[in-house]
Amino acid sequence: MSNISIKNNNGNGITLAAVVNKPQNFDESKKYPAVVVTHPGGGVKEQTAGTYAKKLADEGDFVTGASTGEPRQLENPHVRTDDISAVIDYLETQSFVDTGKIGAMGVCAGGGYTANAAINDSRIKAVGTVSAVNIGQMFRNGWDGSVKDADAAPYIKAGSDARTAQAKTGDIGTVPLAPLKKEDAPNEEMVEAWEYYHTPRAEHKNSPGVMTARSLAQIVPYDAYNNAEAFLTQPVLVVYGENAGSKWMSEDLVKRAAAKDKSSHVVKDANHMDLYDKNVDEVASKLSDFFKKHL
Repeated sequence: MSNISIKNNNGNGITLAAVVNKPQNFDESKKYPAVVVTHPGGGVKEQTAGTYAKKLADEGDFVTGASTGEPRQLENPHVRTDDISAVIDYLETQSFVDTGKIGAMGVCAGGGYTANAAINDSRIKAVGTVSAVNIGQMFRNGWDGSVKDADAAPYIKAGSDARTAQAKTGDIGTVPLAPLKKEDAPNEEMVEAWEYYHTPRAEHKNSPGVMTARSLAQIVPYDAYNNAEAFLTQPVLVVYGENAGSKWMSEDLVKRAAAKDKSSHVVKDANHMDLYDKNVDEVASKLSDFFKKHL
């Protein structure tokens, strides 16, 4: 394991903080497949992304990396997507990486960003998602997909207003990405989201569970699967819980992807949050087999 910094050179002015996980018996003189692991919205590399990155490195002889960075609590989906390609830029310079065998996986919104990155970046040769969330769909259509697109228009205005407020006063407004209090959770699945981010289960000082309010203006119109029907041709594996309220977004990815090799693995009796830390062995095993096959 090693901590590194990666500059995003695509005009975003962001430096990523990443962790590189290397397999046991790593040999600097050899070349290894690599997998970029992307964390959920509002998360950090020390949480579920780091858990999966280490697990894949241990199980599959992959080099893995998980990323985050500055500014804090930014959730601009276009930047988050491009960060994945910035990590690949870095991997392309490493002598121990087989650059023809780079895959990517992500958890929750990180799964959506990973799919979008693969649509935009042909260097990604295989795509895995865990409890995938298309963050634009979620903010437009709700957790269960029951809200009409047009009803989300006020969120775009709120994001625009937040930009104005920041320009005038310097204050950076925030909005919750997960319930900040247990009593704010609308259902049991969201109680688990609160528990994951705000109790010793996985809380971290750099993951307060909020995002910049200005991000709303970028998120609401965003479609992580935009043009997947034409350009997401890489092999795809989506993994989601049988009882996850978000599963419709994983199913939509499989439906829309142009890939000839696309499949799903459904974890029985599991919800969205269970796959963050409770079903890791089962999920990581499926991902490891998938990446071994395609990388």
